[in-house]
Amino acid sequence: MKGIICVTTYPPRECGIATFSDDLIRAIEMKFGSSFSVQVCALASQSEQHTYGDKVKYILNTSQAADFADTAQKINENPGAEIVFIQHEFGLFAEHEKDFLKFVGLIKKTVIVVFHTVLPAPSPGQKKYLRQLSLYCSALIVMTQTSAEILEKEYGISHSQINVIPHGTHLVSHKDKKKLKEKYKVIGRRVLSTFGLLSPGKSIETTLEALPDIIKENPTVLFLIIGKTHPTIVKTVGEEYRNMLKTRVVELGLTDHVRFVNLFLDLPVLLDYLQLTDVYLFTSADPNQAVSGTFVYALSCGCPIIATPIPHARELLKDNSGLIFDFKNSGQLAKATNKLLKSEKLRSEMRISGLQKTAATAWENVAIAYTQLFNKELDKKESLIYSLPTINTDHIKRMSYSFAMIQFSKGNRPDIRSGYTLDDNARALIALCELYVETKDESCEKYVKKYLDFIRFCQQTDGSFQNYVDKDLAFTPQNDEVGLEDSNARAIYALGYFISQRGKFPDVWTEDAVEVFERAINMIINMKSPRSMAFTIKGLFYFLQAFTGSEIIELITVLADRLISCYRQNREDKWRWFEAYLTYDNGILPESLMYAYLITKNNIYKEIAKESFDFLLENIFTTQQIKVVSNQGWLPKTAKGKIYGEQPVDIAGTVIALSTFYSVLGDKEYLEKQRIAFSWFLGNNHLHQIIYNPSTGGCYDGLEEHNVNLNQGAESTVSYLLARLCVNRNSNPIIIPQN
Repeated sequence: MKGIICVTTYPPRECGIATFSDDLIRAIEMKFGSSFSVQVCALASQSEQHTYGDKVKYILNTSQAADFADTAQKINENPGAEIVFIQHEFGLFAEHEKDFLKFVGLIKKTVIVVFHTVLPAPSPGQKKYLRQLSLYCSALIVMTQTSAEILEKEYGISHSQINVIPHGTHLVSHKDKKKLKEKYKVIGRRVLSTFGLLSPGKSIETTLEALPDIIKENPTVLFLIIGKTHPTIVKTVGEEYRNMLKTRVVELGLTDHVRFVNLFLDLPVLLDYLQLTDVYLFTSADPNQAVSGTFVYALSCGCPIIATPIPHARELLKDNSGLIFDFKNSGQLAKATNKLLKSEKLRSEMRISGLQKTAATAWENVAIAYTQLFNKELDKKESLIYSLPTINTDHIKRMSYSFAMIQFSKGNRPDIRSGYTLDDNARALIALCELYVETKDESCEKYVKKYLDFIRFCQQTDGSFQNYVDKDLAFTPQNDEVGLEDSNARAIYALGYFISQRGKFPDVWTEDAVEVFERAINMIINMKSPRSMAFTIKGLFYFLQAFTGSEIIELITVLADRLISCYRQNREDKWRWFEAYLTYDNGILPESLMYAYLITKNNIYKEIAKESFDFLLENIFTTQQIKVVSNQGWLPKTAKGKIYGEQPVDIAGTVIALSTFYSVLGDKEYLEKQRIAFSWFLGNNHLHQIIYNPSTGGCYDGLEEHNVNLNQGAESTVSYLLARLCVNRNSNPIIIPQN
């Protein structure tokens, strides 16, 4: 456990850096609570005195010169603290700048400073101050490439000392905009908004001056000004700025088009307001403002953005991801706003682009970047410990609100137009059965019944199954164009697993499942696809847990022998596999042979299961990561496969197979690899980004070369849950070896 002291403003103090630090600390402890312990040294002043909770261990009064050295000594005497992590804004230490430098110099721990502002064109004094500060630091963090370039070129800071880690954003479970507008009583309005602690630097008057021209083309526009006045402003001049804005609203005849929300909103309410916004306006008048938390929060909520050209906006809104206008130029702002409100297509394109760009900046991903830097600066080689997310079935249930589980989603919104598949509902049946058996969560029962009913719905008179069903519950032509063996086998596997749990659900459900299962048995003997045979073996294995039968054992033997035949036909010295290529969901093939071994005790099955599985692992594991076979061309025997294009279903299949091999063979290497494989979902992948979204309970649809596919479809989400339940049964933390 590595101790971190974060020197920062902190809630209940109301300021952007306090909010930033609280969000960052929460994210680090959520992701790596067994690796890092964070305590706070809260910054106070003559005008900012607060009562803090247990997280705050020290208070540094920046209005008292002597407090700097005293606090440094206390921190040095803390044996558990290894890193002192300072949030820096020039105004925070302006009263005693020299004493602050002395404070940093006195600290005998590893010091890392985060610069929330980097002033361009510095004066000689500013340059000297910052260069002196950097000499005491192991590493410096900025949030934009522009700030990094300024530090290097204008301050002469070494490139090797500078790290760019973006401002974090909250993961958002996106809601229906129309319903949100009804909830907040803005139905029928085109909503513009801005938020943040109010101060003259926000230049809200720029928007007020633009509104008359906006209203001419968009008479239903409503501009929401969200946020309290900054506490420092209130203490010095009161509500002078807000009152000026209210006066200007009346003068311009805008009383029906402007609404003040004079509150420091709780995060869920703030995210609601941003999601109901049609266009977000960022009008800062400060060209030296390096970053804005308000700006990126809006972007992560899917808001199309119009912004002044601070560095953060220029970087994130390039490539037509948003619109830029000049500082205080109301005419440009009006023109840009009308352009966006006129084009739903343009707003939609900006929304998608913004969500894709901010996916990498989710607080969970930012926490990964910070902890990687902490370990680097501490020169620590021991393993990171990823915390297991709480099991969350919200998205699965949301995807299953209608006849069955819907196939695809747009973001986290189910796309009913995509219809349903047998594949997805078979997987979902297994997952919700497992969850119910483990947790006795009665809410699972109605979904289990729904998936069972769908499997029965898909069964044909000859016992086989159709896979594709449209939103109107008609079987689609795709069923005639695509081979259905694998989906039929998944249905058999799901039914077998459900039947193995008899006594835990109503008997009539089990009787129905047995009837469907037995009607499907006749088609098993004709299966030719290796995966269909493998899934069927698992289904038959589970069926035997409830009902004995020599004919079931005979079927397992026939299918296992066919897999052995496939293996022997394709095996070469450097290729130990069942086919001439590695494609998708590979783990099921060797795993099924291990299940066949458990039933028949035929050692040939076990030997080839181990040999082929170890070959698979050699091709998808590095020392500290898994990288499954790309779906862009797969991995042929005679050529190199593509690197990028990893799917959650492949990771989940590997996690499950590793559990099986560990339980049978007892080799702890399989268990270690399972932990590494599951951590792929949590950010241990080549992008260091989460694939599982804890805010929705959904799983992203794929990991590409430069981005994550943000759609959260049925296959990905259920695959994650199956893997999560599998790891849960092992109950050990997810330990990631470091190079």
